[in-house]
Amino acid sequence: MENIRIIPMTKEHIPKIAELEKICFSQPWTENNLEEELDNHIAHFFTAVNDKDEIVGYMGSCVVCESCYISDIAVFPDYRRKGIGRALLETTFRMAHNKGAESVSLEVRPSNTAAIALYSSMGFEEVGLRKNFYRDPVEDALILTCDKINI
Repeated sequence: MENIRIIPMTKEHIPKIAELEKICFSQPWTENNLEEELDNHIAHFFTAVNDKDEIVGYMGSCVVCESCYISDIAVFPDYRRKGIGRALLETTFRMAHNKGAESVSLEVRPSNTAAIALYSSMGFEEVGLRKNFYRDPVEDALILTCDKINI
């Protein structure tokens, strides 16, 4: 993996993250949605940047009580399979642990086998299913949880 740094998301990152959202998700977050998260005291958004300070990925989560919920994780196509998703997850695990979380959960499309493989390697296990959760195309969501936050 090239030299990637994981840093907190700032307002300056939002336009590029919104662009990444459009590439990766059929129902992307808007710039306004992302900006609102900067003022949300339970939200924790991290940006992956390369040596040139270019955004290559990001992750959003929130911590409530003893649980961390990952709302989004995305990496630009040219940077996938280079450990960036893992680095974002590891950073989120550390943050969640420091905030007192005992578990991390997320939803993922069953067709997203690359993401499922990454999550499984990080200790996530399938705990449920949300019927017709995704749109464009309609697809169920697997609910994955990691009860042993690896830090």
